[in-house]
Amino acid sequence: MTTDTTGTSNRTSTRTRTPNRTPWIVATAAALAIVTAGAFTTLAGLLVGPLHEEFGWSRGTIGLGTFVSMALYGATAPFAAALMDRFGMRRVATTALALVAAGAALTTTMTASAQFVLYWGVFVGLGTGATATAFAATVTERWFVARRGLVTGLLTAASVVGQFVFLPVLSEVIDAHGWRSAALALAVAATAALPLVWLLLRDHPADVGQAPYGASEFVAKPAPVPGAARRAVRVLARATRTAPFWLLAATFAVCGASTNGVMWTHFAPAAHDHGMPVTVAASLLSLIGIFNVAGTVGSGVLTDRLDARRLLATYYALRGLTLLALPLLLTATVGPPIVTFVIVFGLLDVATVPPTLALCRAHYGSDAPVVFGWVNAAHQLGAGLVAFLGGAARDAFGSYDFVWVAAGALCATGALMALTIRRPAQDELTTAVQESYRTGSL
Repeated sequence: MTTDTTGTSNRTSTRTRTPNRTPWIVATAAALAIVTAGAFTTLAGLLVGPLHEEFGWSRGTIGLGTFVSMALYGATAPFAAALMDRFGMRRVATTALALVAAGAALTTTMTASAQFVLYWGVFVGLGTGATATAFAATVTERWFVARRGLVTGLLTAASVVGQFVFLPVLSEVIDAHGWRSAALALAVAATAALPLVWLLLRDHPADVGQAPYGASEFVAKPAPVPGAARRAVRVLARATRTAPFWLLAATFAVCGASTNGVMWTHFAPAAHDHGMPVTVAASLLSLIGIFNVAGTVGSGVLTDRLDARRLLATYYALRGLTLLALPLLLTATVGPPIVTFVIVFGLLDVATVPPTLALCRAHYGSDAPVVFGWVNAAHQLGAGLVAFLGGAARDAFGSYDFVWVAAGALCATGALMALTIRRPAQDELTTAVQESYRTGSL
């Protein structure tokens, strides 16, 4: 018996030192999936004009398809996190890439607005939701003990790269070859990324005999968790009995409304209303994406060191001020004022993700990826509502000015809510709070 135990210990130690797969390789594979899927989430903003011209659909009608996509993007996340515990990250991520590829390809064949809602709203919404921030949270939770804030920032930045960096290219493709060519290009990109993600992504460090990054001991792989949908709902039921969940969900809904909802969907057409070419507006969005990377990674580093609640309040307050100023800055040409807006907004745009995830982890422990998925659902609900209402407001008032002012006011509310989130308990108290949450006494 002694010999067997020693042998097992030696094999475990050997596996822990095996350098075949590192957490950073897995994070890179996850980033590839996130970048690819992220490109789909902002193309809808470039489709508003072409679809309006070709089919005669109103902006509100097109916004409905975008709303469905954003809402499903958010609603899918918690179930995707639970499915990853059941079937593994690799299967879920590759299935998601196949789904977005199919949705984009089918969109090029549509002739009715209901088909846009189905192909882009449902298929692309489900696929992008499964490779969203809850996916990043799962990767971080399983593969990293140290540098979690930094890795969260890097994976969030990967999403930003997909969302913004390819916008000028897609805009040029639309101008030169039509919107169908841009949608097909994304379908091909997702198809090409799928086998690479399958080969490089691994579900758990134990699969390759390693400990999580920064861990001092080998961590055994947990058994698959059956009933993914039931678990996601049970986690939601427990979380809704706690005040931090509602505050985090509300602030993240404001985040979605003031980023995906207005900027990613309505900035390009709003700039075009002021005489700016759509390709130039898309380039400005791309520049926002570049600064998103710096802002998100920097926010991850700050989250490892500072009070996440105060970071959130600062981000929302500053974002609100930039949105209030935007109607005064939009012109037909690009000048220093609009460039300054792009830089500041870019640094703040998705900087809210690392501190929000950190607060979920502090309050909800091992359920944090699923809880964050539900919080992200609120983000997308806010984004989808403003995407739809913003288009309706443009149809009604002939201008987007009211939309920018309303978004700025929402951000001010978000800043106040962030400050009211309870400070996470520490050490032994953290364990007690999380156990009370699990047993339903909190």
